[in-house]
Amino acid sequence: MTVVDEIVKKKKGYTLHFVKTDQYKTNTIVWKMKAPLENETVTLRALLPNVLQNSSKKYPTTTSLQSYLEELYGANFFVDVGKKGEYHIMSFSIELANEKFLKEKTPLLRTGLDFLASILFAPNAENGRFHESSVTSEKRILKQRLQSLFDDKMRYASQRLIEEMCENEPYALHPYGRLDDVDSISSESLYQYYERALREDELDLYVVGDVDFEEVEDVCDQLFLLSDRQPKLVEKRSIPSRSEVKVVKEQQYVKQGKLNIGYRTHVSFGDPDYFALQVFNGIFGGFSHSKLFLNVREKESLAYYASSRLESHKGLMMVMSGIESKNYEKAVAIIREQLEAMKNGDFSDKEIEQTKAVIHNQLLETIDTQRGLIEMLYHNVLAKKNVTVEDWLQGIVEASDSEIVKVAEKIEMDTIYFLSGQEGLN
Repeated sequence: MTVVDEIVKKKKGYTLHFVKTDQYKTNTIVWKMKAPLENETVTLRALLPNVLQNSSKKYPTTTSLQSYLEELYGANFFVDVGKKGEYHIMSFSIELANEKFLKEKTPLLRTGLDFLASILFAPNAENGRFHESSVTSEKRILKQRLQSLFDDKMRYASQRLIEEMCENEPYALHPYGRLDDVDSISSESLYQYYERALREDELDLYVVGDVDFEEVEDVCDQLFLLSDRQPKLVEKRSIPSRSEVKVVKEQQYVKQGKLNIGYRTHVSFGDPDYFALQVFNGIFGGFSHSKLFLNVREKESLAYYASSRLESHKGLMMVMSGIESKNYEKAVAIIREQLEAMKNGDFSDKEIEQTKAVIHNQLLETIDTQRGLIEMLYHNVLAKKNVTVEDWLQGIVEASDSEIVKVAEKIEMDTIYFLSGQEGLN
């Protein structure tokens, strides 16, 4: 049975993705803009979506824009910025009621697409510059967001590990940009970058809902008039293995130490052993039944939390744990032991079955929401692959013991970052 039937059609300047489904009572539209992570542009890209969301030429105040969305039966419009591998992605999303469920037959889908086009192509700008108060307001909010990263020590430790592990690599950059760069951005320089992004970014438009493709395509052909482009691609670089693990220790006034460890998996999305890596991570540290949780947190009582996650487009695995500073050496040793156990095939059939069942349920939960489905499909754009939802589900089922061990053997510890309280280190 086909779980998801995605139509992908190249248009001038962008790619249209369409999934017809009656599973949801809403229709979702997502516009994605992708470009390489770069020092010079990372903060501009972090700010730009929020300025575009703030107001537009047609709706010159945030209040008027929000009022219009309320008129569309409470439509939701939101923006986001993130990174996948070494790409920086801006997302613009609209969720609309499906007009089939309304008494009044308002052409909501067409209205939603028209609204998105007006946000993207007719911003609140004049004479080559964005509206000053919009930029000033969003700069202040961005600075607060960046400051909050320092205040949240879990997120801070995760970012510091990435900065140390991926030093001199674009991936070290945070998708929200850099605090020191915000003040220098002007309404004029941001508008110049906006024009550049529309010319150069790789653009993808997703429409998911109970609507007809021909109708969607016809509306998009009228509204999204773009020029052809040759988007910049990130070159895959081979990162040499370290001769010894990099260790970085930092002290702050924190009650609980943050021990974060980074690994190179040498496996990326779309690789033949990618699904075996997913199962590996689930057994190793991804879930509450994983080795890290059971051995580091439950059995030894060394950690307040202990888990691992993958960065599928960069080939990284991160271990995150919260420990008392005095337990640093023991915690590192036990975490090392769990990886060695995986390399030695020291896991049971029950662990494999349980992990596969949890991943299977997670995948189904992901595609149970329109935005989750779109994020899943977007992996193919990022990796230039064609991995279907069915491929995911089947790949997890078929991952064997030997493939899990084989993928474990590729994984190398790269960097240890430890944030301790002032009393923890001397």
